[in-house]
Amino acid sequence: MMDSRISGIGMTSARTRERLVQRLMEQGVKLPAVLERIRNVPRHLFVDEALASRAYEDTALPIGFGQTISQPYIVARMTEALLDGGPRENVLEVGTGCGYQTAVLSSLVTKLYTIERIEPLLARAKSRLKELGIKNVKFRHGDGFEGWKSHAPYDGILVAAAPMTVPDALLKQLAVGGRLVMPVGGEGKQELLRITRREQGYEKEKLGVVSFVPLQAGVIAAS
Repeated sequence: MMDSRISGIGMTSARTRERLVQRLMEQGVKLPAVLERIRNVPRHLFVDEALASRAYEDTALPIGFGQTISQPYIVARMTEALLDGGPRENVLEVGTGCGYQTAVLSSLVTKLYTIERIEPLLARAKSRLKELGIKNVKFRHGDGFEGWKSHAPYDGILVAAAPMTVPDALLKQLAVGGRLVMPVGGEGKQELLRITRREQGYEKEKLGVVSFVPLQAGVIAAS
């Protein structure tokens, strides 16, 4: 029963997922490991059952609390931007959300730490990743602006929500050679950035216009 739920049927089947992967390739996603992860992670488990038939559309979907699961292209694009140029071992994700991006990243890095400010979303993500047998992820209910200093430095940081400016704490938690991939800017004016820490400072690349929910400070506890 559990295997069939994960493998999916109809609009959540392997054939439907393959069509999504083909679309991502046509849009320029190239890393085979990223495409394989998109193909294999059951996105339909990370959305409400009523939306499962839309899980493999290349679109963002609501997950509650004013948050969304990012469209597959953006997940693939950000993952590729983080990993292109070499493997990342110690990685921080800011904005766990429903856990889909977390699941995609989990088999592509050695250790993954993920922070979510909304406790009910974090609990749901933990449950989904446990169901999928993913064991190399550590979770924290906390403020993403602060990062997770005790496990720094990171050779990769991925942020799934947009602040107005890059948080200084995240820059400081990057290892030399490490990459920070995140959207920055206000609504309608966001750009996806890749920032690489060098011995002499930080190198910034603009990767295109995007649309994310804002990164917010503070935490929301379970009621």
